[in-house]
Amino acid sequence: MKDQHTLSVDDPEDLYLYSLRKMAEENLDKNRVSLTGLLNLRAFLYKADELIRYTDKNYAVIVMDIAGFKLINEFCSRSTGDELLKFISGCFHAYECETVIASHFRADIFALCMAYGSTEDILSVIEDLSEKIKSFPVSCKVLPAFGICLVEDKTQTASYSIDCAFLAQKRIKGSYFTNYAFFDKAMHDRLLLEKKIENTFDEALATNQFKLFIQPKVDMQTGKIIGGEALVRWIHPTKGMISPANFIPVLEKNSSIIALDKHVWKKVFQFISDLKLKDGLEIPISVNISRVHAYDDTLVESLINLSSGYMVSTELVPLELTESAYSENVNLMYQKIKTLKEYGFLFSMDDFGSGYSSMNMLVNQPVDEVKIDKAFLDHLENPKSQKMFQHTIAMLHDLGLRIIIEGVETPVQREFLLHTGCKYAQGFLFYKPVPAEDFRNMLLNQR
Repeated sequence: MKDQHTLSVDDPEDLYLYSLRKMAEENLDKNRVSLTGLLNLRAFLYKADELIRYTDKNYAVIVMDIAGFKLINEFCSRSTGDELLKFISGCFHAYECETVIASHFRADIFALCMAYGSTEDILSVIEDLSEKIKSFPVSCKVLPAFGICLVEDKTQTASYSIDCAFLAQKRIKGSYFTNYAFFDKAMHDRLLLEKKIENTFDEALATNQFKLFIQPKVDMQTGKIIGGEALVRWIHPTKGMISPANFIPVLEKNSSIIALDKHVWKKVFQFISDLKLKDGLEIPISVNISRVHAYDDTLVESLINLSSGYMVSTELVPLELTESAYSENVNLMYQKIKTLKEYGFLFSMDDFGSGYSSMNMLVNQPVDEVKIDKAFLDHLENPKSQKMFQHTIAMLHDLGLRIIIEGVETPVQREFLLHTGCKYAQGFLFYKPVPAEDFRNMLLNQR
């Protein structure tokens, strides 16, 4: 490490670093976590940046936490949880030296910044820590998960390295088959893509790059279009179409999906209004409600204002929620759904059967329609799958629910579905999502 006596007082950067170092050394005790005695996040960032920048070695940043640590506190007592954290801190502290620093960020999150010669050095440390931590005497299973970021160059900050390590860890959190993962190029590319999406979203929304597409819903017996589902496509001026699979999860993570949803809703209400006024047509077009809207205090007001402002009946805009949206925060979402139902909105459970609590949602939430997930159709050649599907459809009919089948792609699927009493569907066998104007032309031709 660059010695403090080699710093030049004539160099503003060196003088600044010298001042920071002196402050850190003088306040070292204030920068340690009281429970474990390890450096806190603030001190770790400072010392790790100094190691990475001023020593001629390769470094890795490793983060670790315990899967289900809250359960240990709940079922084995908080004092047991604290004893486990102290034990882990001792395991990490044992590795501290001139080229290794350890930290306790918060709760059960620990970190190392360590010099290494090969990745085997890193894996040896992880294996040793894992064995020791798993040996802690407690009735609950202790499963440590490690994320590793190799510092690529001296300009890479400790803060960025921590983010990368957490991203790697997320891939294997709670797995019984592996307890570590390296941040790799695919993750790096994904992280860059997410940052680009975050940085360009506001401009894209302001310049109308998000276009309304609609996938028709059809009567499988007649082929007639009986409705549609509003979808959004990002048409970038130079990059072309950006897949929703790339931008939707990012926007959900940072809550920008709320602004995008409202942008789409407005287009849908306007489209339905124009259909009625210009073409004399009325047809329902459903819109999607993200789980993030559980925390959106303006959800109800926004939809009601759009309905009254465009003079569109609430029944013409069914609201589609995935199972996760119903369960994100049950009480918050339930109150919003209840109020919107009072105004006449209909609710559709999207992707039914793709999760574990769909049945509970049917019992506990006010659902009008169920959209059967495409996964149900993937194994219909199996007689057991056919039986399960038939009984599921019968149950939904008994509950008085309208049923839409998603992802119908073959005539064989269509015939089987009609035989089981299913009537309405979406899927490439009938139509792919199309721009809103094309959907309008389809309706006009159908008339």
